[in-house]
Amino acid sequence: MDAAETTRRLCAWALEEGFDRAGVARLEPATGGGALLRWLSRGEHAGMGYLARRVEARLDPRRILAAGARSVLCVALDYHPLDGEPPVEGDLWPRVARYARGDDYHDVMGHRLERLETRVAEAFPGAGTRRYVDTGPVLERELAAKAGLGAVGKNTNLLDPERGSWFLLGEIFLTLDAAPGTPLTDLCGTCTRCLDACPTDALVEPYRLDAGRCISYWTIEHRGSIPASMRPEIEDWVFGCDVCQEVCPVNESVTPARHPELGLPSERAALDLTDLLSLGRDDYVRIFRGSPMKRAKLEGLRRNAAVAMGNRGEARYLEPLCRGLEDADGVVRSHCAWALGRLGGPAARRALERALAAEGEPEVRAELRRALAAETDRDRDKTPPSDPFA
Repeated sequence: MDAAETTRRLCAWALEEGFDRAGVARLEPATGGGALLRWLSRGEHAGMGYLARRVEARLDPRRILAAGARSVLCVALDYHPLDGEPPVEGDLWPRVARYARGDDYHDVMGHRLERLETRVAEAFPGAGTRRYVDTGPVLERELAAKAGLGAVGKNTNLLDPERGSWFLLGEIFLTLDAAPGTPLTDLCGTCTRCLDACPTDALVEPYRLDAGRCISYWTIEHRGSIPASMRPEIEDWVFGCDVCQEVCPVNESVTPARHPELGLPSERAALDLTDLLSLGRDDYVRIFRGSPMKRAKLEGLRRNAAVAMGNRGEARYLEPLCRGLEDADGVVRSHCAWALGRLGGPAARRALERALAAEGEPEVRAELRRALAAETDRDRDKTPPSDPFA
């Protein structure tokens, strides 16, 4: 079987397994290797230390397989909201990255890739394979671009002129010789909408993202307290951020996805910020079973809910935030204190003062004092929320 026929079969099988697009790239040293090393040296991977491990495999993907990988089958799965899916009107879900609303894409794509890998093994006895779904030392956007699945945009996402950027990537590395796809040309031109719209200026220049300023990093990957300087810029996102994709022209007329498992389950759709802040361990395990949102862990989701409440600044959040000052987790208490400082008013002040008198953790006490100082500095003309404890 020649290389062209191998590629044709691989891509056809990928579509049969339910992927929306597929292409093949020939493996060679990464063309973006220098940019990767500079990005790491600047520390723009923030606290994601795993990105600095196994750099040699990222720079030369032929090392992925001990026998020497020669090609990679790249697949794409669309996740844009399903056709007919009702709009979400709750407090939480409009500000969750679209890819995270349904089942975990690692599982959805992983099962399909596993079946695809089995077909490869049956058709090509002795061929070496290894599958990845965002889980290994892989520069997957560069590989997918070489396979013809899109062109990297200024927002660092892979862009397709017909499918937009609302899709997920996976790969099977192969020892097979297969004919490569044809890369697309640049799709961005002079457009800078994504750079202009980024709420935190994380896109410091075209094609370069500083993760240390990215909302997705702080709401998903980061553990512990979010720096006070970042909290207002997170706005009311509680998991990830889609702004740079929402403003991208290639996404203006995208066909909705056709994968129900990536749609939003009704039980999660019913959650609002108050529910999330008060979510217990058992309910968290039950509601978010099989969800990519578990990446942030329960404490992270509750922390993020408190930040979102503080940034919304609505009186209805006063009572749940006051209750949050008694939470067992110090990080949650700290962020509830910060949010109450943002809300302001006599009721918030009294709650903060009571909490300060009872608080034993130095870090939380410092947060409470800062919140009280912020409340003192607020505009006194603002009508304060009513006191739920009066």
